[in-house]
Order: sequence, then C-alpha cells, then structure tokens
Amino acid sequence: METRESDRSAVGGTGGPSRPEHPGDRSARTPVRTAVLAGGLLLTALNLRPGVASIGPVLSSIRDDLGLPASVASLLTTIPIVAFGAFAFLTPALTRRFGMHRLLGLTMLALAAGIALRLQPSLAGLFTGTVLVGAAIAVANVVMPAAVKRDFARQSGLMMGLYSTALFVGAALASGLTAPLASAVGGSWRAALAVWAIPAVVAFGAVLPQMVRAPRRDPRTREVADVPSERGEPTFRALFKDPVAIAVTTLMGTQSLAYYACLTWLPTLLQDHGTDQHTAGWLIAYSAFPGIVAALLVPGMARRMRPTWLPVLLSVLLTGAAYLGLGTAPVAGAYVWMTLLGLGQGAAISLSLTYIVLRSPDARHTGHVSTMAQGVGYLFAGLGPVGIGLVHTLTGGWGVPLLVLGALLLLQLAGGIAASRDRHVLTSR
Repeated sequence: METRESDRSAVGGTGGPSRPEHPGDRSARTPVRTAVLAGGLLLTALNLRPGVASIGPVLSSIRDDLGLPASVASLLTTIPIVAFGAFAFLTPALTRRFGMHRLLGLTMLALAAGIALRLQPSLAGLFTGTVLVGAAIAVANVVMPAAVKRDFARQSGLMMGLYSTALFVGAALASGLTAPLASAVGGSWRAALAVWAIPAVVAFGAVLPQMVRAPRRDPRTREVADVPSERGEPTFRALFKDPVAIAVTTLMGTQSLAYYACLTWLPTLLQDHGTDQHTAGWLIAYSAFPGIVAALLVPGMARRMRPTWLPVLLSVLLTGAAYLGLGTAPVAGAYVWMTLLGLGQGAAISLSLTYIVLRSPDARHTGHVSTMAQGVGYLFAGLGPVGIGLVHTLTGGWGVPLLVLGALLLLQLAGGIAASRDRHVLTSR
C-alpha cells in the first residue's frame, strides 16, 4: 500500500510506511482539538525568545557582578544563537525518535531546566544553562514550521503570522519585564532570569495532550535523510546546491544576525547615551509592538503583494532608517527609531519563516528547508552579538557597529528578493 507523504517524518524524511504522528486525520479533528493543538504550538512559540531576550536588559548588571568584559558577556547571547544552528541538525533524528509533538514537549522541559540552572551561583552554571537553553530552542525552532505545514496546511499563512507574533510577544515580555523583576527581587539578575522557566513549564502542560495521544513512530522506519525516497525525490544534501534554499537561508541568517545583535547591544547603546536601565529595557520591549503588527500582516502580504519582493524591500528600508536614527539621535528620537526597527525586523523575521513554508511543496521538504535555513542561518547569526561587541570595543563607539549592520542589509535584500520568487525548492517551478 502506498504511503502518504503526510505519514512520513516531517523533519528529515523517512523511507518506509509509518503511522501518522498526529492522532486522527486532520479532516476528523474537532474544533476543540484543533484549538488545543494550535494553542500548544503558539504557547511553545511564546517561549522561543525569552531565554535569550531576557539577557540584554540585565547584561550590564551581569558584567558588573561577574567582572566580565563586553566581548565575554556577549557570549551569553552568542552561545544560544550558535546552539540554534548547531543543534538544528540533530532535529531530524530526534523527530524520528520521538515524533514532532513529543519532541516539542521535551524541548519545553529542557528549556525550563536550562533557565533554572542559571540560578546556580557560579559562572559554569550560567553558561551551562545558556547552552541548554540554546539547544532546546534550536530543536523547537526547526520543528515548528514543519508542524504548521503538517497540521495546518490550509491555514499556514495565518498560523505563521501567529507564530511570528508569538515570538515577538515572548521577546517583548522578556525585554520589558526582566529589569523590573530584578529590582523586585532585591537586584538579583539570576532570579529575574530564572522566572522565565515558568512559562516554559506552562507550555509543556499545553503540549502534553498531544504528547499523550501521539503514537510512537514505527521503530522499523529507515533513516534516510540523505537517501532518495521511493518517489525519486532529491536528497536533503541537494538543498545546499539549490538556489531557492540558499536564498531562504541567506535571509534567515542575515536578519537573525541583526536581530540578536540589536537585542544584545541596543540597551547598552541607549544606556551609554544617558538612558537608564529600565527605560532602555522598555524601549526594546516597545519595539516588539510594531513588530507584532508587521508579523501579523506580512505573511499574507508575501502571498498577495506584487511585485513579490516589495515586502522584503520595505523591511530593509525601515530597518536601515532605524539604524540611521540610532546613529544620529538615539535618545531624542528613540521611540521613532524603535518603531521603525520593530516594523523592519518584524517583517524580516516573519518573511524568513513564511518562506520556509511557502517554498516547500510538503511537510517533508519544509522540515528539510527549516533544518538548513535555521541550522546554517543561526550559525552565521551567532557572529552578530560577539562581532558587534568586538567592533564596539575596538572603536569605542556605536557608529561603526551600526554601519556594519547597515551593510549587511544589502545581503539581506539580495537573499530576500531571491527567496520571494514564487517557486519551490528542488523543482523547476
């Protein structure tokens, strides 16, 4: 009997017949079960940024408390991003072992453990917890687009918009509340960071019904991530020569580098120009609100707007204007610059995630493209926080670091324009 494509492993691919991972056919799902499934995915997405975004607002306190130079302190945001890339390539094997929904639940437990580990009064505990946080988020990052493609194929635009929005909401909460939380607990940045383990546990509870229902995958399933399927489909390795996949990866990597560099260093830039710690954290959180608007609207625009590259161009122009403003009048026009930055980054992030889904013909390919784009893209993005911190240390100011970020927008524009073309990976279409 022929195996349906939806019954294959969505991340990494399989070669033989296996039971569907999600219980019940999509057409037979009740509205309540659909809502529970969507809620679990979105609560998971809400937790994919606080573990990193919570560092920036208290980075100065961490440096002062531990006596760390800027380049070393920036590792606290660089390590998770590098982990996003490195651990992404383990996701296909983990998905075949546990299934998508079980794996998402396990990532939330690992994330909570990594965040809680930062409570340990040692530098080793802080950095070990940071690695675990990055590994957990890395796996969830890759699984989420494939889960959306598999479980919500007909509503993928809406779900990717909500997914991108949840990422921004999580980052906004962490950026805006971490510094006040530290003050509320007697100035303890460790306790303030550990608070973000709580929503991860809540997300685990939301995914738990799917973990219980989902049958284990057939242990006889072959691992064929690099072997052509029975239908003659190209291998995962072929994506690294495919122009569409390369374009999506370029967009993902460049916008992620800029996002995490800004998340790490904009609070410090604003504080260096006279803004207090709480206000600087709030301004970063505020930028998420226009980002949320962009994240909700842009996935639909990417499907309908002509020419298709116009949303990419708009996101680059908005971000470039924000860099220019931050370099000339960072405090006087702070709300204007953070509004432009939020709109530009929100559009770029949602476009990069949406193109992973739109440029893939099915869930299996979505898993492949997600692994490549986020694996390679985040490894490149890991250069951002430490690189911008190093440039700042060498130049003693923020003008040159902002110029570097502005120059990278040209690469982001080129990758985005190529990714916006209406075609699929590994096909002539």
